[in-house]
Amino acid sequence: MGNLAKTKPHAVLVPFPAQGHINALFKLAKLLHLRGFHITFVNTEYNHQRLLKSRGPNSLDGFNGFKFETIPDGLTPLEVNGDVSQDIPSLCQSIRKNFLLPFGELLAKLQESAIAGVTPPVTCIVSDCYMPFAIQAAEEHALSTIIFNPCNACTFLTALHIRTLLEKGLIPLKDESYLTNGYLDNIVDCIPGLKNFRLKDLLDLVRTTDPHDSIVEFVIEAANTFHRASTIVFNTYNEIESDVMNELYSMFPSLYTIGPLSSFLNQTPQNNLESLGSNLWKEDTKCLKWLESKKPQSVVYVNFGSYAVLTPEQLLEFAWGLANSKQPFLWIIRPDLVIGGSFILSSKFENEISDRGLITSWCPQEQVLNHPSIGGFLTHCGWNSTIESICAGVPMLCWPFFADQPTNCRYICNKWEIGIEIDTNVKREEVEKLINELMVGEKGKKMRQKVMELKKKAYENTSPGGCSYINLEKVIKEV
Repeated sequence: MGNLAKTKPHAVLVPFPAQGHINALFKLAKLLHLRGFHITFVNTEYNHQRLLKSRGPNSLDGFNGFKFETIPDGLTPLEVNGDVSQDIPSLCQSIRKNFLLPFGELLAKLQESAIAGVTPPVTCIVSDCYMPFAIQAAEEHALSTIIFNPCNACTFLTALHIRTLLEKGLIPLKDESYLTNGYLDNIVDCIPGLKNFRLKDLLDLVRTTDPHDSIVEFVIEAANTFHRASTIVFNTYNEIESDVMNELYSMFPSLYTIGPLSSFLNQTPQNNLESLGSNLWKEDTKCLKWLESKKPQSVVYVNFGSYAVLTPEQLLEFAWGLANSKQPFLWIIRPDLVIGGSFILSSKFENEISDRGLITSWCPQEQVLNHPSIGGFLTHCGWNSTIESICAGVPMLCWPFFADQPTNCRYICNKWEIGIEIDTNVKREEVEKLINELMVGEKGKKMRQKVMELKKKAYENTSPGGCSYINLEKVIKEV
């Protein structure tokens, strides 16, 4: 490798070990690689095995300058087929206690590899903002750090102010009744940059009744490290979160929007990286062929992401709402979507949807969203799904489940007006009505126009000369 090893920058990327976080940071890894970086992408051993299982045992080999490494997650191995998402509170606890040491050992191993001339010396660590141990490891190895925020900017700002909410006595909630007595409708006026946000619109950890909630403690601990990063980057663009971004710019000297990453990659010739994926479930690409048989903008795409779980009753309400709407639909039902595991939809339902509904276990979401036949997206409002839907120009029906999803839903439905929210207590009649509103109603037409405007802005931001494009160049120069 010789001189090349000395001249090529080398970024080590560490995502939070959950599908949505991995997907987002993986896109940034590809962008950096395409701009001349040597990449080391660090998954947990559990997720790396899932990745190999979903994509094939040799699928990650042979990519010059794009390598994978693993660290243990410190959790008891799951006694199942290893195809389920891990428990978030357990992961958060383990990140606090168990990740620093093996990650430090990995950096030492990469250093030895650089001395031997096998790989370039590590230049920087790009860490998910919820992997705070990476900042400490970078400091110990005298490396610069980029913190990557895979959620919306509002969630990042909220994380910085969780302590404020505690000090004001807004959280924890006094008891369970506060979840339903209207308390969560209170406007939050103690976080600068947030306008007309209710408690219920913030990270769902504000709904805790536990004064020692482990997730609250974890987020506060992570937020305390944000100011120690060399640079902070966001998978968003200024037009969609301007109030919050202006507040954050005043707080951090080196903070940049570099999104949407989807739009960036769509405009970048990827050569050999296009076949390199990050999905932990095996993708069913047959659904793309099925979509070919449908009319333009006629199909509802339904996917509740990688963590949402439904009760069997909720599944049935969605199922019959979809069936009764008479609209064609593609529905992703993960192996672990339903509480209690297995479920069987009745033969009556199967017969009802046989000519217009397709159910599968996982799919290449961006290819689906960008297919001409997709007209609407019934979603849990994860940030990846939200931003990918905008980049595809597809309006949404929203059923937020947890984490930052209530915040995303607030933006989608109230601020950007490109979606409609479904009541938490889902009923088939409402699902049927809203699907028809989305697909063939007047409101759906207006939402489609608005989302196309946001798509155009996203494209402009990530084109040469656009704000996100310029920002990415600045970040690379700083590193």
